[in-house]
Amino acid sequence: MRYVVAVAETRNFTRAAERCSVVQSSLSHRIAGLERELGVKLFARSSRRVELTGAGEAFLVGARECLAAADRAIADAVAATGVVRGRLAVGVIVTTAAVDVPELLQRYRARYPDVHVLLRSGRSDELAAAIRSGELDIAFLGLPEGERPSGVESIALDHDEHVLVVPAGHRLAGVSRVTLQEIAEETFVDFASGTPGRAQSDQAFAAAGLTRDVAYEAGVVELITRLIARGLGVALLPSAFIRPLAADDPGLALVPVVDGPHRIEYLAWSRFNPSPATRALLDVLGAGAQT
Repeated sequence: MRYVVAVAETRNFTRAAERCSVVQSSLSHRIAGLERELGVKLFARSSRRVELTGAGEAFLVGARECLAAADRAIADAVAATGVVRGRLAVGVIVTTAAVDVPELLQRYRARYPDVHVLLRSGRSDELAAAIRSGELDIAFLGLPEGERPSGVESIALDHDEHVLVVPAGHRLAGVSRVTLQEIAEETFVDFASGTPGRAQSDQAFAAAGLTRDVAYEAGVVELITRLIARGLGVALLPSAFIRPLAADDPGLALVPVVDGPHRIEYLAWSRFNPSPATRALLDVLGAGAQT
């Protein structure tokens, strides 16, 4: 099952074998044997492509659940001896600001050196779904005010408001504050439509009865700020995240927005039997007493 999951995630037998620390021939032989036993093909293969079949997609769901249960059983048994070992898969949105994640993991490592930490970045909705499916143990999320992560346990870490990010030479650079009405005609740079990061601004404009032009969509904040510095548009970004970056970038200016978007940063984890490694991270963060 671990071999199947590795191939499914890497879409490559060679990289999957490297991940599993086995030779490729052994991994391929074991998967072929499993397919013969099941009587179905799990992967469609060619010299250049590897994709899951319909049967493979169905098998992958159960395989991940079984492996997660096995990992929890091993971790629980070890934790009973007072030692926390195993794997901790952590999801992080790119605009996390409520917690200094590297500093947190440094403290975690000092207390639990036998835990192997895997980090994954992504959108809040993707990370929450990964927790529900068992791919992630815990994640740092950001959602529009009034929304909570669904299907997971969570605590609010911080409430934040967005600021307008403009090029340093923009007509609004240096003003004390603006309203959504005053900036609705600007050209915007934002996250992709349908993502939680984008929804925060979309909902604010919709609530104000306004529309705007989003001419550029990007999934990386660094690219968003570079486009702004080039004068291609403006953006609304969480203040706690963007202020330290803008302080070191003379090409950007920040302007408070009176009626701008608000977001809440959450820490979320599985409702079903969180692993000892997950509970240990909650304790290090100081969230254990709130669970």
